[in-house]
Amino acid sequence: MSSFPILSAAIWVPIVFGGVLLLIGSDRNPRLVRWIALIGSLLGLLVTVPLFTDFERGSAAMQFVERRSWIDALSAHYHLGVDGLSVWFVLLTAIITVFVVVAGWEVVKQKVAQYMAAVLFLSGLQIGVFAALDGLLFYVFFEASLIPMYIIIGIWGGPRRVYAAFKFFLYTLLGSLLTLVALVWLYMKSGSFEILDWHALPLTLTEQVLVFFAFLAAFAVKVPMWPVHTWLPDAHVEAPTGGSVVLAAVMLKLGAYGFVRFSLPIAPDASHELAWLMIALSLIAIVYVGLVALVQPDMKKLVAYSSVAHMGFVTLGFFIFNHIGMQGALVQMLSHGFVSGAMFLCIGVMYDRLHTRQIADYGGVVNTMPKFAALFMLFSMANAGLPGTSGFVGEFFVILGSVQFDFWVALAAASTLVWGAAYSLWMYKRVIFGAVGNANVAGMHDVGRREFWMLVAMALLVLGLGIYPAPVTDMTEASVSKLLEQIAVSKIR
Repeated sequence: MSSFPILSAAIWVPIVFGGVLLLIGSDRNPRLVRWIALIGSLLGLLVTVPLFTDFERGSAAMQFVERRSWIDALSAHYHLGVDGLSVWFVLLTAIITVFVVVAGWEVVKQKVAQYMAAVLFLSGLQIGVFAALDGLLFYVFFEASLIPMYIIIGIWGGPRRVYAAFKFFLYTLLGSLLTLVALVWLYMKSGSFEILDWHALPLTLTEQVLVFFAFLAAFAVKVPMWPVHTWLPDAHVEAPTGGSVVLAAVMLKLGAYGFVRFSLPIAPDASHELAWLMIALSLIAIVYVGLVALVQPDMKKLVAYSSVAHMGFVTLGFFIFNHIGMQGALVQMLSHGFVSGAMFLCIGVMYDRLHTRQIADYGGVVNTMPKFAALFMLFSMANAGLPGTSGFVGEFFVILGSVQFDFWVALAAASTLVWGAAYSLWMYKRVIFGAVGNANVAGMHDVGRREFWMLVAMALLVLGLGIYPAPVTDMTEASVSKLLEQIAVSKIR
């Protein structure tokens, strides 16, 4: 394995390019700014390639580890590493960043340098969350990632952008304060901020329950789980297309990742004791929020609510404590990143032409945008869980795992295949099919080269993961087995 600091490069390359963009500014030459942002995002993706090619399959150990002194007085270190639970999300973040830069290429016309810089900063900080093995470092990256997203929504968002940005910021920040208390308490208990040391820390059941709820306060908001999901539809509706893509594709995964890196291994007994609560909240998200998505008149709001339902599958898969459910949850996280990102890109393509997201304002789009309609059909089907697409694999694995856990839980979870098909196809039918009833729709032009190849690349990712998920499951296999072993062993003294 190379001694090159791959993870540091993945974190700091986009951040450095973002800093360069801020120094350049965009008033004089926005075209140069866009090219520098694209080069920065592509270079950020390029340095992550060895994470896939050189990753040692079958090993649950941390790989590509970097450890340097940081805050000696607190025994805090700049400690990075990835295993099967985190490596794919570093890759996902780097991939999505390229799409977000391309999506904003001709769309963002005001403060281009600042927008692209915020996207690149956000990319580096999110990769830092997935790679951090020091609790304090994790918290710094976790909280810092709020700032660029807050700025993206608040400056380039819709008419109610300030309200949505404040709501997003306050929900996520307030939830994280309890997590900070838990991190400090674990440090006082262990004398270290090393996350892997915390995994081995013996705690009483009461201590575990308190730690579990402290982590839940931050991670449930970030996922988001019902009933703390209400910030998400507002944030999505007001965010620019690129903001919605990175929010759905990557930022929601930070909370889900927190469960497998912190809640489950640090508080395994509490996780078992409170599994009924997590399963209940997950099923409410899957069933109830799926029904809420059915009645949304706004396309972005519909996809936002569908994201809550799909992420309910992730938390369900984690807390049924079997191998196929856990694998399915991780695949679902990755799939949702591609599918929801693609859905928001498609909505962005239509919004750029008509400047409305209301389903009622469309109809007959296939007559003027046939290429777009074909690609949007694929992503809508993937959103509904069509076999052969990535949307099917994760949900099918979780349903199989749920059957092993409890038949009635599996039956409730499987209902999402009905609701998902209902809201996805209802939206698609109303927007794409029928006669052109709106003069504005008649004037829409089909996707250009940039948009076409951007959506085709996303389609290949969705189909690739749906047809051949083995590269993902092979890399997560050993780490999932180790995590389940950790959860199975009681830590109560």
